[in-house]
Amino acid sequence: MKKSLVAAALLLFFCLLDAPCFGAVQPDSLSIKIGQMLMIGFRGLTVAPEIAADITQRRIGGAVLFDYDVPSHTPLRNISTPAQLSSLTLELQKLSAIPLFIAIDQEGGKVNRLKPARGFPASVSAERLGLLDNPDSTRAAALQTARTLKAMHIGMNLAPVADLNSNPLNPVIGKLSRSFSADPAVVIRNIVQTCNSYRTEGIIPTLKHFPGHGSSTTDTHLDFTDITASWSEKELEPYRSMIASGYCDAVMTAHVFNGNLDSLYPATLSKATIDGLLRGKLGFKGVIISDDMQMCAIADHYGLETAIRLAIDAGVDILLFGNNTAYDPAITTKATEIIKSLLARKVITTERIDRSYRRIMELKQRYNLFHKSLTSSW
Repeated sequence: MKKSLVAAALLLFFCLLDAPCFGAVQPDSLSIKIGQMLMIGFRGLTVAPEIAADITQRRIGGAVLFDYDVPSHTPLRNISTPAQLSSLTLELQKLSAIPLFIAIDQEGGKVNRLKPARGFPASVSAERLGLLDNPDSTRAAALQTARTLKAMHIGMNLAPVADLNSNPLNPVIGKLSRSFSADPAVVIRNIVQTCNSYRTEGIIPTLKHFPGHGSSTTDTHLDFTDITASWSEKELEPYRSMIASGYCDAVMTAHVFNGNLDSLYPATLSKATIDGLLRGKLGFKGVIISDDMQMCAIADHYGLETAIRLAIDAGVDILLFGNNTAYDPAITTKATEIIKSLLARKVITTERIDRSYRRIMELKQRYNLFHKSLTSSW
């Protein structure tokens, strides 16, 4: 019985995915497609009403987890113990008709949401692994991370960092030991091992932060960050190499401004950088996720509608609102209504939404999230 239900649900899913006019099959298809383009952060060690409504009513495609609530300076956000986290993620997934991307920043070292103090294994930084530059060490660290995430029903890691350690004093990359190396070859070797290890356990990797954040002198969480004078072409090498070898999972954009690539907009909002460079010149065919759209580099310089419009036009597939720089329980509703308004006014097209929806669904299908979600619910 269980197998027949899974098979029937998968058949329905594929029919909907392949339908040339999804709206003819499902009257609320546009809301579904828009929802799949949103990844939302939330407060609570259990499923709070806001995130439940975002999943069941606004059909969001992903949720992002944190261990610390920055706006309220509260040490508990979504994670307290392994048992609690496992229960939370299962409950989130059970609410969603389409399986969620449940994502986390579990890079290791200082950027580490699953801390030993809360019962999780100790982790090692990318910088430490890069200094060792030993495939066995990197593989072991990545497998431990992947198995921990798998046990917690977290299917996407917002890692590994593909930034070069061009500026060791960089407050958000170098000083936090998040980069494997200043040498592109070392970075490439280590992200290959990391991504392969994640995939072994069914965890989706996310290369970040395109087109390179390693040379910056300021933090995009806090302010506008201009890397025009410090960025170099070699920062693209990890992406160029991975994409050339067939990488098509996920890439996260940076909010950095690089006048050499776009004289008007930071990377997340730049069609020249995302559609022209990442998709066009480098040939990336996977899912593009924005860095947190509430970070000050975007939120302090662009209105919400402008930022959403530019990001979608640039080619971003998933708009991430972490709700952990600022907290807005209505952010999903606001983003949804803005996208619907842009569509109604023909500022963006349904074809553009369809492209992102299909990439998102293909990634969920490829990682078998539909089957995992169904079997974990029954």
